[in-house]
Amino acid sequence: MASVLYEAPAPAVVRPGRRPRSVPGWLWALPPLAGLGLVFLYPLVLVGWQSVSPDSGGHSLAAWSDVLGSTAFHRALRTTVWVAAGSTAGCLLLGFYLAWVIAFVPFPGARLVGRFIDLFVALPSFLITLSLAFIYGSAGIANGAWTGLTGSHHTLFAFLTTPWGVLLAEITYFTPFVMRPLLAAFSQVDTAQIEAAASLGARPGRIVRQVILPETLPALAAGGSLVLVMSLNQFGIVLFTGAKDVTTLTLLVYSRAVLESDYPAACVIAVVNIVLSVALYSLYRLCLPRAGKEGGNRAGA
Repeated sequence: MASVLYEAPAPAVVRPGRRPRSVPGWLWALPPLAGLGLVFLYPLVLVGWQSVSPDSGGHSLAAWSDVLGSTAFHRALRTTVWVAAGSTAGCLLLGFYLAWVIAFVPFPGARLVGRFIDLFVALPSFLITLSLAFIYGSAGIANGAWTGLTGSHHTLFAFLTTPWGVLLAEITYFTPFVMRPLLAAFSQVDTAQIEAAASLGARPGRIVRQVILPETLPALAAGGSLVLVMSLNQFGIVLFTGAKDVTTLTLLVYSRAVLESDYPAACVIAVVNIVLSVALYSLYRLCLPRAGKEGGNRAGA
């Protein structure tokens, strides 16, 4: 007598060509795209829409022709390009030199200085400008010491409210943004090549030009383009320095929108600034992968 105590279930029949149902990929992309559109794209669309919507009603390109043909816009555009280019050049020179010293010149505390650079990047821009005002302002430490020595109230360091003061503040603030990718690139440079060049009698300047600089050009380009984007959109440093002859695009937007209540003109200038920023950021994104690729190739060599 045989009895069946357990009967195994029949295996499921899988039909060829059938896959289990899954949620389409585009459905997963909808929530982040909706959030991005609401927080970022929608305000940009409003700015662009307002630039062609005059206060009198309807839609017109009159604000564009008035702004693009105005002397104030041309002056602000030239000032913005001049300040951004000058700040970027200063940051590249100073950042390359400081990063080179930290990476290749042994001194006590070099690692600590490298860590401080990361902390310096997190500081707000107005704090740097405020500290410069405490030092070089009309009532700052340097001018106060000069007054105490001469007994007169003549201001020795009066450049802080000039374009040169804006350049000094931006170079001071943005230089660590160049140093960070450079320090990473310097750490991948083969020191054997440097030692070989030095043993053959190459001077330090020639070693930098022919050995170090070619290996770090992508990192230098990435850091420089990033500084160019940020200095182009800088508002706090220019405002806090109080420079009278420095009116950038961001300050012109503030003046037209807040002081003059001319919102269509302010939106036109903002759209121009956005286009310039996106173009420069695209340059930064093109340089960044090259910097990472060069670093990876040197690490794997």
